[in-house]
Amino acid sequence: MFPNRLHFPSDLDELRELAELLKFYKRQHTAYVLLLYCSAYLYKQSFAIPGSSFLNMLAGALFGPWHGLFIACVLTTVGSTNCYLLSRTFGKRHIIRLFPEKVAMLQKKAEDNRSSLFFFLLFLRFFPMTPNWFLNITSPILNIPIPIFFFSVLIGLIPYNFICVRTGAILSEITSLDDIFSWGTLLQLLLIACAALLPGTLIRHYSKTHLKLDGLEVNGHRNDLNDRKSR
Repeated sequence: MFPNRLHFPSDLDELRELAELLKFYKRQHTAYVLLLYCSAYLYKQSFAIPGSSFLNMLAGALFGPWHGLFIACVLTTVGSTNCYLLSRTFGKRHIIRLFPEKVAMLQKKAEDNRSSLFFFLLFLRFFPMTPNWFLNITSPILNIPIPIFFFSVLIGLIPYNFICVRTGAILSEITSLDDIFSWGTLLQLLLIACAALLPGTLIRHYSKTHLKLDGLEVNGHRNDLNDRKSR
């Protein structure tokens, strides 16, 4: 009935199977399932391993949309901070050696926007002009203080986490095509769309008058950074 071993999901079918398995265990071992989920999430986030979108959706399927969102936001922030600390301690030299041009460009932009650094980081989180994993590992090189980094991740990734978690919650409830076109599901999808558009619109409006973003292009680094996923 269930897979023989636990593994990170790589598509929606695997996500559904894993969600069903963990839901089965969660009935009697809620604490163990939560510990397992948190450990897996922190492992991926701390070592900049792509695939957090599936884990965010899994949070929605396992813990519901609101508890799942809270858990995903906390783990994203803590994991990203772990990544920051690992990079600061062990990775600075290697990152500069591997990505000299990208690091130099981000350093210049960070200095240009030093007076509005928090909002500059929020802009980069809302609009993936550089992958999130790359921003996590380069932030120590950019001399970004940990408190500013911490809260920019916590706030800046709320819309992304909300979309993923809510999607996971919806997928776990859908059993037929009729469920997709129910009023409840359609209203939830509308809520997801608003959550995705509103914060980004506000930050974009602010950036036009307060931030210096010349030379940055949306998704401009993806091909140069070995085509790794941004989340």
